[in-house]
Amino acid sequence: MVPSCDVIVVNYNAGGFLRDTIDAVLASCAVARVVVVDNGSTDDSLAGLPRSGPGSRLDVIRNAVNLGFATACNVGLGHASADFVLLLNPDCRPMPGAIERLIAVLIEHPDAGMSGPLLLNPDGSEQAGGRRAVPTPWRSLVRTLGLARFSRVVPAFTDYGLHREPLPAQPIAVEAISGACMMVRRDALRRVGLMDERYFLHCEDLDWCMRFRRGGFPILFTPEARVVHQKGVSSRSRPIATEWHKHRGMVLFYRKFFRETYPAPLMALVLAGIWLRFAVVAAVRAVTRGR
Repeated sequence: MVPSCDVIVVNYNAGGFLRDTIDAVLASCAVARVVVVDNGSTDDSLAGLPRSGPGSRLDVIRNAVNLGFATACNVGLGHASADFVLLLNPDCRPMPGAIERLIAVLIEHPDAGMSGPLLLNPDGSEQAGGRRAVPTPWRSLVRTLGLARFSRVVPAFTDYGLHREPLPAQPIAVEAISGACMMVRRDALRRVGLMDERYFLHCEDLDWCMRFRRGGFPILFTPEARVVHQKGVSSRSRPIATEWHKHRGMVLFYRKFFRETYPAPLMALVLAGIWLRFAVVAAVRAVTRGR
């Protein structure tokens, strides 16, 4: 029997990108079923989908309101039954063989809990976030101050982004992959649990990666599996709200995993820095939209 997966796609006003993603996914013989969880979209993205329901490999779940990414993923996971589950953004297009390879890697490494692909920008360049170290408060400070350029001299100044490193020739263990495309082993999911629904948008994937690794399930970056990611299709209409949820998620992430690691005064400084950064970014977004 050929190993198969269920695919969960959370949609929010993704327009025609959703149909392109679904077509690419259904073209894979490794996909048993696709579950689209719509978060109260107001566009016509669902209208362009193939027939769903009984006798189809496509199911559509319509939420009346936007429940957030983590909650919607959990809704979809509740409808999945395959041994492997792929979480996929509606602006991602897996290239031929990518889904099969993500499953194969988990079969080849039975201790691993997740596998993630090489995420590509539309121009073919590697996208940031597909392979990364955990952005600890220290690593975030290094990036903010631009100290990563000195990492060859001072190893402590290493950034958390790994996309500038040479591409490995084979799958390697990493601390985190992107929530835009995650292949998850169901047995590991049962032990680790669902996504933390306190995250509305952003950082829920980092949280999950931390929990998988702490639960003893390595995460594998798989460069042979390639996925083109448009990035930001569902959030571009609400840039300031997106930044709010991103920064709020980072605050929750730091409090949850690093409160006991860093002294209280330093943690307070880090959290203040996050909100200061949000204020600056939001102001820039507001001016840009005004123009």
